Amino acid sequence: MTMKPLAGKKALVTGAARRIGSTLALAFAEAGADVAITYRGESDDAEKTLRELAAKDVEALALRCDVRDPVSVREAVDEVARQLGGIDLLINNAGVFATAVLEDITPEQWDAMFEINTRGPFLVAQAAHAYLKAAKGRIVNIGSLGGIHPWSTHAHYCTSKAALHMLSQTMAKAWAPEISVNCVAPGMIVQGEVDAAYEHFAQRTPMQRNGRAEDIAAAVLFFATGPHFITGQLLAVDGGLGLT
Repeated sequence: MTMKPLAGKKALVTGAARRIGSTLALAFAEAGADVAITYRGESDDAEKTLRELAAKDVEALALRCDVRDPVSVREAVDEVARQLGGIDLLINNAGVFATAVLEDITPEQWDAMFEINTRGPFLVAQAAHAYLKAAKGRIVNIGSLGGIHPWSTHAHYCTSKAALHMLSQTMAKAWAPEISVNCVAPGMIVQGEVDAAYEHFAQRTPMQRNGRAEDIAAAVLFFATGPHFITGQLLAVDGGLGLT
């Protein structure tokens, strides 16, 4: 393993203007990859992340993309491949989280959750397939502990992430041997100041803390730099919260 294990690689990270996505993008740049990020509405955050990426002496670009829209997805993916010279790594990070009592979830809320969390990764991966196949590349989807364990006030979210977990396995089987596909399922992840309401999660977690975005980045980098032979795997990064 070199200090820059991803030198020469081209990575696309969706929904990476801020939060976990930004941390993932910066981790890839730190590892030597040229990085493209997509964003939907957070242009100021995207510009900030873009400056931070460029400061790491790699090629970097930010493109507006709505993962719900097949045309927007196709145009963004093709532009990334054109500007960077291909795509070796796709990180499907764009997603949405919401709380709702099960009996109050509307069909519109249900569909909106799946449109971003499940359909979006499908559209982006499908659009990037030819580039990834040519590069013998890798996909890492960002799932959730909620897709493994049911949360009663997040039924639409949990179900959409469970579907993404299965989509990851289906992709892995369908697109082998050229493309490896894996999924990272974060538990309770906090950034910045921690709301006291989340402290009970830390107390319930065997590792006695909530997760950090850097924990997720390390797991994603494992799949990005480890053996290409590893595919179809779901890795929970939750400090053991799922065991409680």
